[in-house]
Amino acid sequence: MTARVDPAVLKVADAVGALIESWGFKRNMGRMWTVLYLEDHPLTAGDLQDRLGLSTGAVSMLLAELVQWGIVKKAWVVGERREHYEAETSLWKMVSRVFRERELNWIKTAVDAFAAAGAELEPGRDARRKLIAERVATLTQLAQVGAKLLESMLDGESVDSLPIKTMGELAKDKS
Repeated sequence: MTARVDPAVLKVADAVGALIESWGFKRNMGRMWTVLYLEDHPLTAGDLQDRLGLSTGAVSMLLAELVQWGIVKKAWVVGERREHYEAETSLWKMVSRVFRERELNWIKTAVDAFAAAGAELEPGRDARRKLIAERVATLTQLAQVGAKLLESMLDGESVDSLPIKTMGELAKDKS
């Protein structure tokens, strides 16, 4: 018989689920990770299904995604043949992986797009094109500074946000 989930655990799971959803992930990924994180022993897919009221298919797909992100891992339980799962407990390890593999790639993609657009602009043609070229250059610098700040943070270095504030002030002064 599966243990009944504590209502307080579900409240925390719902709050983490909402937070994770606002970060672009599925709400139930956050809920599932939280139930595993707050548990003192690994759980089976069936346990998670019962505790979260999800279908077998949903649990299976969510576990596969969570394992792929390294947020949940399979755990071996002596005497059990069913697979068990436990949460990654290093919050920094989880957050830094998402920053490194997702946000940093998004920023680098934006830098490439800005560079391509900037190459198509001929700033000397007219005042409007010159303004567009200058602002694309500012966006490129902002993305490059953002990437550097994120990389510094991921490397454990101290981060100074002044370059971004200064860049914004310079752009405002030009207009």
